[in-house]
Formats: sequence, structure tokens, C-alpha cells
Amino acid sequence: MTTCVVVRKGDEVAIGADALVTFGDTRLSRAYERNQKVIPVGDSFVGLAGTTAHFPVMRSLLTGMGEECRLHTRDDVFRTFLKVHEKLKNEYFINTKEDEDDPYESSQIVCLIANSGGIFGVYSYREVFSFDRFWGIGSGRNYALGAMHAVYDRTDLDAGAIARIGVEAGIEFDKSSAAPIDVHTVRLQVATNKDGAA
Repeated sequence: MTTCVVVRKGDEVAIGADALVTFGDTRLSRAYERNQKVIPVGDSFVGLAGTTAHFPVMRSLLTGMGEECRLHTRDDVFRTFLKVHEKLKNEYFINTKEDEDDPYESSQIVCLIANSGGIFGVYSYREVFSFDRFWGIGSGRNYALGAMHAVYDRTDLDAGAIARIGVEAGIEFDKSSAAPIDVHTVRLQVATNKDGAA
């Protein structure tokens, strides 16, 4: 699995992840392959958790969507992931069934997004969340959430430092997370009023 986090603090957002891939009991560390769980997509960063099959699929799909891939607002993320779901079914042959009583087809994707519009989370039924402080996904998320909660209000830590602390906690306690840590930071877009003033 993984430890992947997003953080929003001040005028900065950050996304971070560990670098370990596992196949059952077998570990594939960065020493053997350049595992990247955070994908650059235009001016956004998308972090994934789950099966390793998601990584090449989502890298190809999201970067190939061009202008159709809009990730800067909650509504845009939702509309983009509706298109992603259709492509996952028709072009990548995803199994859309999780449980017999599923209310919707599943995209089988859990991801976090960081960009100048903020930090977002997307879950398998295309539920989209816009976070105000921080969040995590993957098997190390609970450790990361606790660590980030403990340090978030410290004035000496920016979003990137808090994201790193979260992933470090996941690596420390989760057997399916390991170093090195990748952290990417982005400046938030300054909101302006209708007169153009900040």
C-alpha cells in the first residue's frame, strides 16, 4: 500500500508520499525501481494509493486528457473523474464491481490532488473532498494523520514540512511504506474580488 498525504497551510499546499511498492510479502524499494506515487499532471500533483496497476493507467489517462483534465475546484475534479471513470471502463477495462450492494459503479481509485486551487481527495465512487488542513490515504494514513494533527499548528512548520512529518510517521509504523519521501509544494492561487483586488 502506501502513505500519501496532502497539506494546506498559509499560502502553500503540499503533497507527499513514500516510495515502496509491495507484491504480497515481497517489497520493491526505490533501490530496485524508481517508484513514484505522485504524478505531475499539468500544474497539479496527483498521489495514488492501491494496486500498482493504477499508476501507469492513471499517468497515461490523466496526462492524455489535455484540457479535459481540470483539477482546480471540487466541481471540476468531480466532472473530470466522471470522464476518467468512462475511460477506465472503455479503454482500460477496469472491474467496476466492489460489493454486490454498490450504489454506483466503482472507479477503484483513491487519490489525493494538490494544486494552486487547494487540496482534494477522490474516492472510488467519485466522491470528491476539498480539505482545509490535511488528509492522508493508504495503509499508513492513520499514523500520518496523527502526526500531522500533532504538529499542524506549529508556526515554524510550513505545508511541505508537515507533509514530510506525516509520511515519516507512516514509514515508521506501517509495514507497507518506506523511504525515500517525495514532497511537492505549490503556492495557492490568491483569490481576488470582482474589482481585481486581493
